[in-house]
Formats: sequence, C-alpha cells, structure tokens
Amino acid sequence: MQETATYNATPRLTVRISRSALSFSTIVNRDGKNQIDYEPYTLKNGISMAANLREAIRTVTMLREAQRVQVLIDTPVLMVPADLFREQEQQALYGHAFPGRAQETILHNVLPDLSCVAVFSVNRDLKTVISDRFSDVRYVCSSAPVWRHLHQRSYTGVRGKLYGYFHDGRLEIFNYAQNRFKFYNAFDTSNARDALYFLLYVWQQLMLKAEQDELHIVGDIPEREWLLEELRRYVKRAYIINPAGDFNRAAVTQISGIPYDLMTLYVKGR
Repeated sequence: MQETATYNATPRLTVRISRSALSFSTIVNRDGKNQIDYEPYTLKNGISMAANLREAIRTVTMLREAQRVQVLIDTPVLMVPADLFREQEQQALYGHAFPGRAQETILHNVLPDLSCVAVFSVNRDLKTVISDRFSDVRYVCSSAPVWRHLHQRSYTGVRGKLYGYFHDGRLEIFNYAQNRFKFYNAFDTSNARDALYFLLYVWQQLMLKAEQDELHIVGDIPEREWLLEELRRYVKRAYIINPAGDFNRAAVTQISGIPYDLMTLYVKGR
C-alpha cells in the first residue's frame, strides 16, 4: 500500500535526514518566548543512517519523550503536475526517473500552492526505525518550505527570477510561472565551478535576460564570493540571499549550522 506524506505545520519535534547529515530540532518556550533547540548529530562512519538514528534515539535527550514528529527527508524529488498525478502510478514513475531505489518506500507531498506533487523516497530500514519509535509521523521533502517561500518572493517586482538552493552537496535550481514551477532540477555538486556551469546553463535554457532578470542563490554556497563575482560577469542582477535579512533577523537565523530549509520552516511555519 502506498503512503501519503502529509505536511505538519506545527511539529513538536523535527527530524531532518539527508545523505550525510542528521539533526533534531523543536520549539521550546523559555521565559514566555518561543525558541528553537537545534541539535546536529555526529554520524558514525561505516554504519547506515538507520543504525545512526537508532543510536541517536537511545542517546539524544530531545528524542526520549517525543511521540509526534515531522521528518524532513532530503532525497531526489520527482515533480509531477497536480492534474497529471495518479497515486497508483507514483512507484513506476519514480523508478523510471531514479533507478536503483527498489528498497525504498515512495511517498509524496501535495503542494497545492504550486499546483504540483513532489514524489520522493524513504529508505525502508530508516522508515522502520522511525515507525517503531514514534507514534505520529509525517514525512516532508526537506526543501518544501524553501520552494513555498521563494515562490512568494518571486512575486516581488516584475523581473523574472531564477533560484539556486545549495544544501547537502546538492544544488537545486528552479523558477516559477504564476502558481507553478516553470523549471526544477537538482544537481549533485559541492564545487563552485560546476555550480556556475549548471546555473548559467539553466539560465540560458530558460532564455532569461542578462540585463533585466534576476538570479538568487542561498544556502551552503561553495566559494560564495568567487561564485557571485563570476555570476555577475554574465548576469547583471545576481544576488546571495542573506537569511538574517530575509527573515528580519529572526533568532533561528543566528543558530550556527542550521540549514536554510529549517530556518524557513520555523519562520514561515510550513
């Protein structure tokens, strides 16, 4: 039976899982103010992410009493237009797009404000560890808060906008046309020169205008000053999004090492 991943806007605990990182965060009330507790977990080499999470459940204080969790998963995403999505077809579609994932459970998030469905996967062993420990679990694409937030930003001004989000050794590139993605793709890279190529290639594909349209990058940007300088050789309006400015200096933006998608989740609430 296929499972639907439902977005939970007010989680008691958020578990974020990528290929090479694991973290836990939650909202706590201190002195009448909501604050974020964020705890990255140091992974042990040579064992699976499922085994690492099992060990974390045993040792991390934040996980001991939690039952209701939201799991942010960073795995390859297949975007399907909402009017073409059929749940019974998602397994086959995802398998064609991303071969070699037969041992994973296929889930999806409906993104009504973007008129699409994001199909993604969760390792079955990892999912079993989560299900065995927590009684109420919701799975979400880790980038979903970023997609929604930057979609709203895209309405600012009349210029076309291309976005690049760097995280977990991956670069997601996307832009919007009205209430949907016009383009979305992701590239495995932590190299600034490769990122420059991907960004400019997509810019050219979309026939964006070098003198008029905008290119915004955000996240864990490699060689950020060099990359921005090189982008501006070809694109007049290239910018780095500063999370503190983007979110009006919200306290979560001051937490060292916290990914931009988690910041967006806690500031925007979805």
